[in-house]
Amino acid sequence: MSSFKRDKKEEEDGVGNIFQNIEKTTVLQEARVFNETSVNPRKCTLILTKLLYLLNQGEALNVKEATDVFFAMTKLFQSKDVVLRRMVYLGIKELSSTADDVIIVTSSLTKDMTGKEDIYRAAAIRALCSITDATMLQAIERYMKQAIVDRNSAVSSAALVSSLHMTKMAPEVVKRWVNEAQEAINSDNVMVQYHALGLLYHIRKSDRLAVTKLIAKLTRTTLKSPYAVCMLIRIIAKLLEEEDSGNDFPYFDFIESCLRHKSEMVVYEAAHAIVNLKRTTSKELAPAVSVLQLFCGSPKATLRFAAVRTLNQVAISHPAAVTACNLDLENLITDSNRSIATLAITTLLKTGAESSVDRLMKQIASFVSEISDEFKVVVVQAIRALALKFPRKHNTLMNFLSAMLRDEGGLEYKASIADTIITIIEDNPEAKESGLAHLCEFIEDCEHVSLAVRILHLLGREGPKTKQPSRYIRFIYNRVILECPSIRAAAVSAMAQFGASCPDLLENIQVLLARCQMDSDDEVRDRATYYSSILSKNDKNLYNNFILDTLQVSIPGLERSLKEYTQNSTNQPFDIKSVPLQVGPSPDEREKKHKSEGMLTSQGPLRPPPVSREENFAEKLSAIPGIQQLGPIFKSSDVVELTESETEYFVRCIKHCFAHHVVLQFDCLNTLPDQLLEDVRVELEPSEGFELLSVIPCKQLHYNETNHTYAILKFPDDDLPSCVGTFGAVLKFIVKDCDPTTGIPDSEEGYNDEYILEDLEITLGDQIQRVSKVNWGAAWETAAESSVEKEDTYSLSSMNTLDEAVKNIVQFLGLQPAERTDKVPEGKSTHTLLLSGVFRGGIDILVRAKLALADGVTMQLTVRSPDDSIAELITSSVG
Repeated sequence: MSSFKRDKKEEEDGVGNIFQNIEKTTVLQEARVFNETSVNPRKCTLILTKLLYLLNQGEALNVKEATDVFFAMTKLFQSKDVVLRRMVYLGIKELSSTADDVIIVTSSLTKDMTGKEDIYRAAAIRALCSITDATMLQAIERYMKQAIVDRNSAVSSAALVSSLHMTKMAPEVVKRWVNEAQEAINSDNVMVQYHALGLLYHIRKSDRLAVTKLIAKLTRTTLKSPYAVCMLIRIIAKLLEEEDSGNDFPYFDFIESCLRHKSEMVVYEAAHAIVNLKRTTSKELAPAVSVLQLFCGSPKATLRFAAVRTLNQVAISHPAAVTACNLDLENLITDSNRSIATLAITTLLKTGAESSVDRLMKQIASFVSEISDEFKVVVVQAIRALALKFPRKHNTLMNFLSAMLRDEGGLEYKASIADTIITIIEDNPEAKESGLAHLCEFIEDCEHVSLAVRILHLLGREGPKTKQPSRYIRFIYNRVILECPSIRAAAVSAMAQFGASCPDLLENIQVLLARCQMDSDDEVRDRATYYSSILSKNDKNLYNNFILDTLQVSIPGLERSLKEYTQNSTNQPFDIKSVPLQVGPSPDEREKKHKSEGMLTSQGPLRPPPVSREENFAEKLSAIPGIQQLGPIFKSSDVVELTESETEYFVRCIKHCFAHHVVLQFDCLNTLPDQLLEDVRVELEPSEGFELLSVIPCKQLHYNETNHTYAILKFPDDDLPSCVGTFGAVLKFIVKDCDPTTGIPDSEEGYNDEYILEDLEITLGDQIQRVSKVNWGAAWETAAESSVEKEDTYSLSSMNTLDEAVKNIVQFLGLQPAERTDKVPEGKSTHTLLLSGVFRGGIDILVRAKLALADGVTMQLTVRSPDDSIAELITSSVG
């Protein structure tokens, strides 16, 4: 024991890790000890520990090194030392994926697995299964079956977990062990029961009927393992979501009954499952919230944390249900665990009244400096949701955020605050001046380049629209003097936007740009020269196209298009319209994002921008014959269901729009286990003007398998108004009856069959991409000179409010609302909706809809577009 003692001096120095400075070469040389005739267990154990430490720290052995160590290690099987033997098993597991000829130890491991020494058997099973491949598995199948039902719980658990891992390489073999797994589920040991249920579900999860039978059987018995009950709750909850049949599903009652279970773990799992079900009503939610409310007063910190975190998530979708817990949450504000206190306050921020905001802000301020950055981000996101809910409180919230900006913190934390201030500015015009002032003050001392660049971009976009644009120039020009090249370049771009938008500042901006042309960095000089040249032309059209509304293309799409262009030898100039557009978020997506704020997630606000739907589909579609020649994909629609989800054949459609063509992708699912479908295709009755070029069938569709069939159509060439239409659709296929268990057809011959699908619409919105205009007013004025204008007046008698009318217009046209005009101020009887977008082929569209509320809603729609037929198409489609 003396070797484990450390004197006081050593503890103070913090020297605790004896492996800190070991090297791979040294350890490999020491491993030669394994080859000695007489084994020294203590010395070999230490060397193996060092080796495993290196491997778990990310050190890699090449194949030769791994093989040499592996074979030297196998000689340690002669030792009877218990600790050394177990270290050997761990070594085999770690090296099995790298070393050659690892199967040489199969017989030794099999001997240990079936031996009388229980202390070796579980570890030997795990090691054996790590070196076994699909061809060898049948040789040890008998031993695995015996191990699953072994009386020793450690052996049984090891066999069950190893079987679960082996389903990845030999699922058909493991499926034959179902009877043993069912026997193990009756074990008295809580872990064996849990692992047996996990294996059974994994084997049967692709068979809905088998899973339902398993649940029916287990809900009638009393599982002794709380872990197994938790897993059963998760399986039922997943089935409820997949069934999409509401909570009338017969096993929802089982989850509700688990709220009265004797194990706290099961009670929490049941409550968590209920509150996370999509279709849960307030009545069904009430008992789960009551349980979580009780947990808020628990003496156990883990239960309090679990309860308050779950209530924090419930408050997003059902704030009224959580209001009953407000008193308990207020008691948690003073909790000694700051994580619990933070979540309690952020939950109260979502459920509390406007009058309680100031009091809660003071309470947060008292301890916000004591919590970690991760929880500070949660507080900031809750404040963002609060600012959107109570716009009049923007001053209180903005002052609090600016104080947080001055505190110490990492990039993710500071970025979340900047994100929140930017969101408040974009959502609430009254908060713009104070928000920009706080951000200007922040960039004076900002140490994060990415944040400073983003704030400068915002100042360039929003600053010219304020009452005193000149007040921001000093902050921007300070960045040119004091900062690194990236920030200086962003500052130059921001100044150019002021010059383009504010004629009275143009002369001063030109002077500043002239100074920037002497900068030491190429990028800064080039930008200053470029913008100075454009501003000297005094041409609003140039300002709009090259300074205010810059190129809005997808960067990955641009990179891919340029690469393809350079690889293909062609004399044609590169067409920028062939590059997919960078699409703005729809109002629904923005609303969904705002609702999700304040949840504790592992991803911060600086995660990479999401890949667009078009980029996701582009590579997949390019591999299909006949589609690559259509050019770049313009827009991919949302999924349209052409059958009910409960039908025997489930079909969904995604419409991929190109410049002159549309590709219809049909995702087909066969839910009949006794049928194999071949030559699956969708036969269409195209609307007038459309030309069906080809149909690409799916060769085979097995049970519970989703596969794709495609139809390529050409849009009408001359008559644009006829490019919207409704298609009849029929699913056609050859049916072969087959064995439900193996999926093998009974005979080679099948019979033709068909299934009627719902009609499919090609709409105007399918052919328009949402594109934001930074300065919509400037774009509208420019379009007056170069575009065709169409205007018409409509009576929207079916709509009773302006808000309803705005939502319907945006959804129907598929255009991007500008300057937050998709939000109608309260109490207004008139409103102007500003929209922008691009029609397939790269043709710009600007729409102004003036709405007035009387008996119904009256709308005056004005469309400007370079193409007369597109302006006509939009006005006629609305009519």
